[in-house]
Amino acid sequence: MDEISRLFGSIGRVRSDSNSSDATQSTGSKLVLRHRLSQLMTCVDDLDSKHELHEKVIKTLDNAFLVCGKRANKPKKDSFRLHMVTWNVATADPPDDVTSLLHLSSPKSPDLYVIGLQEVYSGPLRFVSDVVFDDPWTQLFMSILAPRNYVKVSSMRMQGLLLLFFSKLEHVPFIRDIQATYTRTGIFGYWGNKGGVSIRLSFYGHMLCFLNCHLAAHMKYASERVDEFEYIMNTQTFDCKKAPQIVDHRLLFWFGDLNFRIEDHGMHFVRSCINKETYSLLWSKDQLTMMKNKEQMLQEFEEGPLDFQPTYKFDLNSDTYDSSGKKRKPAWTDRILWRLRPKVSLPDEQDGDKVELDAKMLKQLEEDEEYPLKVRQDLYTSNMEYSISDHKPVIGIFTLELRKMYKTPLVRLQPEGDWSADIDAMVVYSPLQPFPSSTWDWIGLYKVGFSSVLDYITYAWVKDDEVAFNEEVIQVYVSKEEIPVRGGECVLCYYCSTLQCIIGISEPFTVLESKVAIEEGVLPERINALDRTVANDEFWK
Repeated sequence: MDEISRLFGSIGRVRSDSNSSDATQSTGSKLVLRHRLSQLMTCVDDLDSKHELHEKVIKTLDNAFLVCGKRANKPKKDSFRLHMVTWNVATADPPDDVTSLLHLSSPKSPDLYVIGLQEVYSGPLRFVSDVVFDDPWTQLFMSILAPRNYVKVSSMRMQGLLLLFFSKLEHVPFIRDIQATYTRTGIFGYWGNKGGVSIRLSFYGHMLCFLNCHLAAHMKYASERVDEFEYIMNTQTFDCKKAPQIVDHRLLFWFGDLNFRIEDHGMHFVRSCINKETYSLLWSKDQLTMMKNKEQMLQEFEEGPLDFQPTYKFDLNSDTYDSSGKKRKPAWTDRILWRLRPKVSLPDEQDGDKVELDAKMLKQLEEDEEYPLKVRQDLYTSNMEYSISDHKPVIGIFTLELRKMYKTPLVRLQPEGDWSADIDAMVVYSPLQPFPSSTWDWIGLYKVGFSSVLDYITYAWVKDDEVAFNEEVIQVYVSKEEIPVRGGECVLCYYCSTLQCIIGISEPFTVLESKVAIEEGVLPERINALDRTVANDEFWK
């Protein structure tokens, strides 16, 4: 064994600072092991099978395989379905039916919906009202998805650009570090008719970012579109040490009306290829494809094959390509691409040179190993059913395969005893893991099927309304005046102000109808949001 140690012990080492963390040292040890195994392959090829060292090597490797076999019971990977939509809606109001857009009839329901719109109507009066209230598109999607147990986790609006992120309720406590921002690129960077809006978040510990862009129009501005995209990528920053810029995220989706056109080919050839569905004959002259061959940043992005009709430009309320005097050439302006963060590559060791990786690279290497993330595109297509715009919507469906970094919420909470408007109520919650609590944390009472964080019936400030606590269980008081008279099915959610997200959700429970209200008659001033909802539901039955 000493002879083997002497043989492999001199192989290059990773430098280690005396103040390195245990995780960094652990990853450094893995790097050393990899380098030694690489050297071992060369040595084994040169080793004489009759030499006594040959037998020692075999025994040592057998022992190593036994040790490694104990790691076979690693936590399993989970798969999540992501449904994405990008659509330039050309200032139109939403259609009455979005069933096919969201694949609501599909037997496979998504875990996440991400919807990016461009050219949402933003006239002065409408835009002001949309600042106070949700715009008609957001209202539509929330009204459709909330009854199906989806919650709007985040949204971002910049004039005509709108980005919406919905999640199944079960995942909401595991979506953290939510931030959204925007970048203007229209009219020298001061006008928001062009640019990008983004939402970034942690999904079971994995840092994801969604960037919805509307880039410069017209055939001749392909390079300007790339410049705008790079400007957006470089200027958007987030208050997060782990991923302060867009490129730092584990997975990035870039989508929207990117406005890239089809060069060189004439109108007759392009339309002939569309009619014959020989789309591949057009790919080489697609400007985005052409720019990817020249721009290194674009080469890191993947995209599915463009096996669907170009989505621009159509006559309104028809499936006919532009018949106006301008007769614009059809193009795949509306796209969905993705980028997995490049893996850390180990530098080659030559002549016994030492290798040094910084702490960030070591941490990334360890994360890639321990918590792998893979992306598979299951569908990439346009939807020809909708004709309210001169663009057709594009749909991308993905499967995210990942190993969860955490499986328990930060807080567990539940109602204590029966709830009704006749008596004051209590919420009991228990922190399951340390988290940055503050005086601005609150617990909200929501109707089952609520649409967003702000769609609460009432709430209680956690610190102000605490009535009893110990290290494990904390009670929070809720006044009976805030509880709905008519009752209904509800859940409780703990909102962490520092993390800007819900970190715990109770099981559904029944708020009982007020007995006092039944005896005395329900007073109008006692009817709150849930009461009105219940009343409306009963009216339409």
